[in-house]
Amino acid sequence: MPHKLQVLTPEQAQYFVEKGYVLVKGCLDPELAEKWTAEAYTRLGYDPIDRSTWTKEIVWMDRNHVAAIKDLSPKAWGALCDVTGGEDRIDHKVMEIESQHFTTIDSTEWSDAFIVNFRRGADKPWMKPSPEAGGWHKDGSFFRHFLDSREQGLLTVVYWSNVGHKGGGTFIAPDSIKHVARYLADHPEGVDPSFDFGHLIDKCEEFVEVTGEVGDFIILHPYMLHASSNNHSPNVRFMTNPPVVLKDPMNFNREDPAEFSLIERATLHGLGLDRYDFRPTGPRDEQWKVIG
Repeated sequence: MPHKLQVLTPEQAQYFVEKGYVLVKGCLDPELAEKWTAEAYTRLGYDPIDRSTWTKEIVWMDRNHVAAIKDLSPKAWGALCDVTGGEDRIDHKVMEIESQHFTTIDSTEWSDAFIVNFRRGADKPWMKPSPEAGGWHKDGSFFRHFLDSREQGLLTVVYWSNVGHKGGGTFIAPDSIKHVARYLADHPEGVDPSFDFGHLIDKCEEFVEVTGEVGDFIILHPYMLHASSNNHSPNVRFMTNPPVVLKDPMNFNREDPAEFSLIERATLHGLGLDRYDFRPTGPRDEQWKVIG
């Protein structure tokens, strides 16, 4: 294993390398989760009991509370460090993304910017995770994609409520990582953010509905194709999906293989290689800048 693991077991680390995701349990204080989600109803003007007040099926909320992951969940922070290769590889700066709108992110913070699925799709037939379910995509609408891109270093999901079968859990395709990695390796000139990576789902054969409990933290490889799912359960799904930005582009040709992060190892696993001297041939054209 590269680096001493803080939270993940060796088995979990290897699972991430092979499958591209890992679920870490117990990463939130249940009382805090209950407090923040209760406040969310007040912020929305919804009554948690009276469903007739839920005017929208799904809501993307702005953040109200913000806290350092270290303080909110030392366990989650340790797991992130395990996957990225150490705290010094995570970008701590706040970034401003210049695309269709402006927003700020900080890889070291979590917030209550909930994505609340009240009942989206409850009036439609349930579809299991499959290419036919639709909506499959790779995150990253604000940068040119390279095999080693740092801008979307990890995709993460935090469950602030229990999410059972048919309860709006995220759909993922673990074997999509190898297809996305190969496509990016074959295009060192970079791939425009408007490119539809989702069409690669037709090459995939493995699909998972990610269920969980309050406080479950799911860390996913940035090349994991994923999709939202409908909520057919009687429960409201509260989740956040804070991104993780790396300080530097990934390096698949480190002199000491022990220095490969789990993200880099998982990418190489997808390519079927022990190392890869990737060299971009086009400009990165990062569309963000440090603002703090």
